Amino acid sequence: MKKIESWSIFDFSTLKNDEILALLSKHNIALSAEDTKTIQNEFLKRPPTLAELVLFSIQGSEHSSYKSSKEHIKHFITDGPDVILGAKDDAGIVSIATDSKKNRYGLVLSHESHNHPSQIVPYEGAATGVGGNVRDVCCMGAEVVAVGAGLRFGEISKHKTQWIHDGVVSGIAG
Repeated sequence: MKKIESWSIFDFSTLKNDEILALLSKHNIALSAEDTKTIQNEFLKRPPTLAELVLFSIQGSEHSSYKSSKEHIKHFITDGPDVILGAKDDAGIVSIATDSKKNRYGLVLSHESHNHPSQIVPYEGAATGVGGNVRDVCCMGAEVVAVGAGLRFGEISKHKTQWIHDGVVSGIAG
């Protein structure tokens, strides 16, 4: 069996979508055929290496890019008189008060989507999600005073659902 190195080059230009997906699957790379063609033809303008494909798959993952949430995030109000900094992929800041010296005080709001990681490793997925919220708030120069999470699990009487629930709640608390 031929050893594939991180610098091995993958040219997808002559492959059909099903061939691209088979090659990606063989190397455990979670990209779509369309994403792979875009990487080669538009971003790199050359065939990618294995290492580049792995990095693009990580950056394009649900965890890193909010693929399923972008549709909802784009509906956030990101400008206006009470918006100090509109939320994009991380935190946003809204004005909540102005003192007599015209100093504005803001509230930093952050969001994090950890559905998939929390289904696989509930404690770690939830802890990473909360950690991401805390990081985003601190990066805005704010202090974390509360963390709230809207949790939905489905049928709690099912063993797997209960297991995910217990791990997520423990992960947030931890």
